[in-house]
Amino acid sequence: MKLLVGQVVHETNTFSNVPTTVDSFKLWEWHHGDDILKHNRGVRGFLGGVIDRAEELGHTVVPSFSTFAYPTGIVTKETYECIRHELLTSIQGAGEFDAICLCLHGAGVVEGFDDLEGELLKAIRELVGYDIPLVVTLDLHANVTYLMVQESDIMIGNMYYPHVDCYERGQEAVDLVVQMVSGKLVPNCHLINLPLIIPTSATSLSPAKEINELCQEWERLENMVDCTFYHGFPFTDIPQIGVSILVTTNGDLELAVRAAQSVADKVWDVRDDFTPHTFSPEEGIRMAVSSNCSPVIINETSDNPGGGTPGDGTHLLKALLEAKVSNACFGFIYDPEVVETAHATGVGTEINVLLGGKTDNLHGDPLLVKAYVKCLSDGKFTYSSPIWRGKKGNQGKSARLQVDQLDILVCSVKSQVLDEQIFKLHGIDVNEYKMVALKSSTHFRASFEKISDHIITVDSPGLTTIDFTSFDYQRVQKPIYPLQK
Repeated sequence: MKLLVGQVVHETNTFSNVPTTVDSFKLWEWHHGDDILKHNRGVRGFLGGVIDRAEELGHTVVPSFSTFAYPTGIVTKETYECIRHELLTSIQGAGEFDAICLCLHGAGVVEGFDDLEGELLKAIRELVGYDIPLVVTLDLHANVTYLMVQESDIMIGNMYYPHVDCYERGQEAVDLVVQMVSGKLVPNCHLINLPLIIPTSATSLSPAKEINELCQEWERLENMVDCTFYHGFPFTDIPQIGVSILVTTNGDLELAVRAAQSVADKVWDVRDDFTPHTFSPEEGIRMAVSSNCSPVIINETSDNPGGGTPGDGTHLLKALLEAKVSNACFGFIYDPEVVETAHATGVGTEINVLLGGKTDNLHGDPLLVKAYVKCLSDGKFTYSSPIWRGKKGNQGKSARLQVDQLDILVCSVKSQVLDEQIFKLHGIDVNEYKMVALKSSTHFRASFEKISDHIITVDSPGLTTIDFTSFDYQRVQKPIYPLQK
């Protein structure tokens, strides 16, 4: 079998003032042909799972186009048209193939239309027709639309958050497409969208844990292919957002409907339980100082670059400095200007800089600090987290600054912290610190739960705050819970 593979991934935070451009994608991934295989073989991501499983089974992988951008604001129309052209042109030039596996996100928004993935799938179908099996992987935070379901044969998504199962879902996509090509699988799908948005919800905790267990119970039944609880991406002001249940069966639509309704009813019954208890930065620091555990992890959920924030928020960092904490580290804040200053003056110097708070006026003001330049780096490392393990990371020029007794990492490329590698790169062993502060909502748990028994989530104004009432939703289809009780 010849399997065409490709990838287009973006999670759009429409409240961000930073537009997503071609350069945004090229900063992270913009590969054609064999370069796709080179950069994704063995990597624990969706595309890595697809490639490895197809080659393991002896199928021919036909790489087309792969691009990925870190979450930011709305994708410009020109950027989408460029990506669409690259993908369709690569498919046209691929020759004959038997099926397609495409890795998408499910929460992309473009200037002029709300459903990047649905429109892209529609364009592919116009090119290749509906006889070619098309299986799609989606992120657990997809805002799943009926157009996406209509234009694909099967869509499967993460079961877990942190997304430690991307690789396995990629492998599963290949297994399903093989069954379709052989005629053993005739998929029937049923989608239920709930009028519900939920905060970031780790699947190791209630109530998401129990809902996943219910999905797994349904998946044990004969003719059941997939039952997925999509959390949705709430930081997107479009009509169709929120929680959805998508069920796929082998030729049994009635079973798909029953399973989807069962899971949807369960989600709705426990809707109030999704909102976790969080603390202010000041409260979180006081709890960490008094804790007997070491290290204590403090995650700043409101400035999570993995959800489209600027990554230069200063609310938690300011609180750490004001509390004059000792034996603590903060990793990391995005500020290319400060990094350039540190690299220009060199290790062992002191610099006076305005740190952070330069993208907008929501995530805190710039902090005037006098810092000692302890370490400089090129920001390059290899991820060890179950998410993206084996993938090359590059945060650009970076620096380790010391202000009083606080170590602060500053980088030139924004992202959330997935594992301890960015700390190690700068000579920091997180196990030796009392307090480790970082920017992430949940993905950090895949690595840091193994390091610490005490994790404190702090919230403050930001583009990924769990306080949805702070957003000026204009286009969301209402009523939607919890905006309208």
